[in-house]
Amino acid sequence: MIRIPVALPMDSYDIRIDEGGLERLGEYLAELGKVNRALVVSNPVVLRHYGARVVRSLNAAGFETASVTVPAGERHKHLRSVERIYQAALEHRLERSSLLVALGGGVVGDMAGFAASTWLRGIRVAQVPTTLLAMVDAAIGGKTGVNHPVGKNLIGTFHQPCLVLIDPQVLGTLPPRETRAAMAEVIKYGIIWDADLFKRLEQLPSLQRPDSRTLTTLLVRSCQTKAEVVVRDEREGGLRAILNYGHTVGHALESATAYRRYLHGEGVALGMVAAGRVAAAMDLWSPEAAHRQEALIAKARLPVRWKCDIVTDALLLHMQSDKKVESGKVRFVLPEAIGRVRTGVGVPTEVLRRVLDALHG
Repeated sequence: MIRIPVALPMDSYDIRIDEGGLERLGEYLAELGKVNRALVVSNPVVLRHYGARVVRSLNAAGFETASVTVPAGERHKHLRSVERIYQAALEHRLERSSLLVALGGGVVGDMAGFAASTWLRGIRVAQVPTTLLAMVDAAIGGKTGVNHPVGKNLIGTFHQPCLVLIDPQVLGTLPPRETRAAMAEVIKYGIIWDADLFKRLEQLPSLQRPDSRTLTTLLVRSCQTKAEVVVRDEREGGLRAILNYGHTVGHALESATAYRRYLHGEGVALGMVAAGRVAAAMDLWSPEAAHRQEALIAKARLPVRWKCDIVTDALLLHMQSDKKVESGKVRFVLPEAIGRVRTGVGVPTEVLRRVLDALHG
């Protein structure tokens, strides 16, 4: 078992990477002190695969356990789905000493975290991610939230988990497309923070199905990067904004296509391509670095162009609803070198429009 501490001033917790760790989830949560009840939040597919194992582990550790499902998919990440969690919390009589267990990908984790932060003004949540993308990104850092029809994650809170348990064995049931999508966030860490990780990814023969040793390395390096950034800036007052690299255009593409065309990681990949080209056009980094980024994204079999009916004007409109808009202006995270980015950059509309037009089709 590998333990990565997230040493925050008020709400420290561990990320534990543990093969077969689902069997020990109850034991790990029991270490946190008295908890009388647990509610497992999942989606129907994940609960069918892993729900019995998780509930059995929790019951063996003395928890009174129930479960509730929310629909799968980003388009269902809204307040109506969260209401289902609240209803189950009420029926199961969750108290302030109770906890939610988010068993699933980023959508489940975001909604369960949001529900936990607001139920009885805040109860604990344990994140048990079952997708690679959630393991390397969404489950860590305490961002929770749901979507609004005009934009992604516009409704949310910061609520740190009490534990993040990563069991790589669950990735055996993950569809290949989901694995590819997760690689966008791993590549992102190489661009924003860890140039050595980026070089390692370039040297790998394939990014499709990494072997066990490579997967562990990618998990550890990604989790360490996310943890280090979050510890330095828990609530996105400055440094943490680097984690939004690729997300401005990515979120706009997701929203504009009603969350039905692109997985989150695919949107982020396209957003990174756009940001890289914008940075090159503004002479912030070299065309050669931009080419290396695009080549690595293509190596992961992620999209580097969008082929849909969404036009540039629609994307620009959706960007205006982005959380990172300041004084009515969209601010970008742009790369300066592989391993270093700049935040809060204003981009001339004509430059952004030219790049988006070139990537459409």
